[in-house]
Amino acid sequence: MNRELSYHIMECDSRKTIRDFLKEQGFSRQILIHLKQNPECVRLNGIPVFLNSVLKTGDRLNVVLVEQETSAIPPASADELKIIYEDEDILAINKPSGLPIHPSIHHYTDTLANQVMGYYQSQGLPFVFRCINRLDRDTTGLTLIAKNLLSSCVLSEQVRTKQLQRTYLALAYGQLPNEGVISAPIARSSDSIITRIVDFERGQSAVTTFKTLAYYEPLSFLSLQLLTGRTHQIRVHLKHFGTPLIGDSLYAPEYMLMERQALHSSQLSFIHPVTKKEMQLTAPLPLDMQRLFPWFSDVL
Repeated sequence: MNRELSYHIMECDSRKTIRDFLKEQGFSRQILIHLKQNPECVRLNGIPVFLNSVLKTGDRLNVVLVEQETSAIPPASADELKIIYEDEDILAINKPSGLPIHPSIHHYTDTLANQVMGYYQSQGLPFVFRCINRLDRDTTGLTLIAKNLLSSCVLSEQVRTKQLQRTYLALAYGQLPNEGVISAPIARSSDSIITRIVDFERGQSAVTTFKTLAYYEPLSFLSLQLLTGRTHQIRVHLKHFGTPLIGDSLYAPEYMLMERQALHSSQLSFIHPVTKKEMQLTAPLPLDMQRLFPWFSDVL
């Protein structure tokens, strides 16, 4: 999928090279190499130029990101795709439970990636699937997808620098303080390739903040933010805290009050990769969690 970007050069960017200006816009070394190999893709006032050309006030710089490849992912029907937001650079989906993000040996055609590929194939558009925040199969809610090389590069950097903030809603068994921080390193369990544990010797740093929105015995309704992005982080941290997620068959099978872990990606806050505007996307709490906490709307 091609993406054309247009920049009006202001006084503050005058006398910069095109290369330096594009670096400041988030263009990675890989993208700059791609542009260098395709000189027709960079035009200054309508004329093809090299990346070492110098800008001046009032110039119009046009850059075309050419991408005709498509991911080797079989397309599937996009009828169930719940789009929260879409523009030329990003796609935000409200993912249902039971839907993996990426194809695997057991889920080759029934994933979010398959549905997104089908959505763009129906429009006759090539597409490379680039998911920014990955959710477990049974975790619901906002999933952000980059639609081109630049948005993928910029958003991935925001994840690395913690500019992209992820807020989750959860139902835990037991009562937590009004708010707090769980800082406990996470490692893979020695006897499993799936299960994670808190391990203060082998684990990688993992930090989760939480607020208790309401308590209705024996359930706590929580808002949580990830300050790191370890596999199963919220699930492992809440188990370690003694207040496991209900419905979590992997980490708390004794608290199966619903058929999946009660975890929902409710909000993503980030800077738009191209417009630089502040973005805040939200996805409503799914019905299975609403039914277990009937007063959820009064505390959000």
